[in-house]
Amino acid sequence: MAELDRIDIALLGAVQKNNRLTSEELAEIVNLSPTACQRRLKRLRAERVIEADVAIVSPKAVGRHITMIVLVSLERERADIVDRFKAAIRNTHEVMIGYYVTGDADFILVVTAKDMEDYEEFTRRFFYENHDIKGFKTMVVMDRVKAGFSVPLEV
Repeated sequence: MAELDRIDIALLGAVQKNNRLTSEELAEIVNLSPTACQRRLKRLRAERVIEADVAIVSPKAVGRHITMIVLVSLERERADIVDRFKAAIRNTHEVMIGYYVTGDADFILVVTAKDMEDYEEFTRRFFYENHDIKGFKTMVVMDRVKAGFSVPLEV
């Protein structure tokens, strides 16, 4: 695990809110030179503290009008089955987020679709054709209240 000081934390806080800030703007926020800020950001990326620099896209703006939370239970919880399902999640563009969890389900997925017919086609292909899946339960999202990946930061 990377050792983070208060300047690293301040940089992470700033780029979590807006990763388009210039080096000069970041330098002003954290009270460091622009070059030093860039060096620190490069190190934080290399150490995988910063996993990605992404934009949060509105699903509706690109024709993905419905979002579902799907609880998935596997037939058996064997390492090869779990690994195979994790790979399927990573390789399926409709799955926006996938979590391997404890509790009533084995996985929780956030899935997006154009409409209910599109989601039905997805379920046939992704769930019904996979013999490792015991069952799944779908909850349709009525309103996206918050979207993001900001992590609470403490020194």
